[in-house]
Amino acid sequence: MPRKARERSETGIYHVMLKGIDKKDIFAGKQDYEKFLYYVNRAMEISKFEVYGYCLMPNHVHILLKEGTEKIGDAIRRIAVGYAQYFNIKYGRNGHLFQNRFRSEPVNDDVYFLIVLRYIHQNPIKANMVINMEDYEWSSYNEYIMKSKREITNIKFAMELFSNIKNFKKFMMERNKDKCLEYNERIRYTDKELEKMIMSIIDISKLKELDKETRDEVLREIKNITKASNRQLSNVTGIGRGIWEKV
Repeated sequence: MPRKARERSETGIYHVMLKGIDKKDIFAGKQDYEKFLYYVNRAMEISKFEVYGYCLMPNHVHILLKEGTEKIGDAIRRIAVGYAQYFNIKYGRNGHLFQNRFRSEPVNDDVYFLIVLRYIHQNPIKANMVINMEDYEWSSYNEYIMKSKREITNIKFAMELFSNIKNFKKFMMERNKDKCLEYNERIRYTDKELEKMIMSIIDISKLKELDKETRDEVLREIKNITKASNRQLSNVTGIGRGIWEKV
């Protein structure tokens, strides 16, 4: 089947996500994060796009940007190709680093713009990597609150939608159930670590003794707390993967 055409933005603003192939990590250390931002900067100079927000996670990247002189696909390819070549040479690997086609969604109004920006900044919190947004080094949040001198991000556009920095911080910290681009970050554990977490909720050996309704309720709780993959949950508990996918 032919690929679905990428939906065009009325404002030229897009939320873009790049994912590691097979959900593999695309960053192995601090130098890698810095190098990725170097390629973002270099692409900005050529493509003249503006970045309004970003977050570099271990196996995926979010960028909120406004298209420049090149189409969004060309701009993102400049970043992805440059970084992938660097990564492959450094770590002696071959083949694709990113999934072949990046994902994007149009951002057509100020309300959704702020929702996406908050979603991007809260990524490390929702993945249980940090407690506070300012504790995560590889996002644009610290540029907004003046704790970073990277100057990759055009903060003026978003800040004009708030009366002061206090209101900006308040909005960024609001709890929500936003799922922009519908991507759920999965956290990886060893089987022993996951087994220990599940055992703090319920004795695994008792799961198969529960009636279906109670069992499904417990499984949902386990999924929500651990955020582990269905495959690993199935391996550790002995409950079929098909059941995990349905709860």
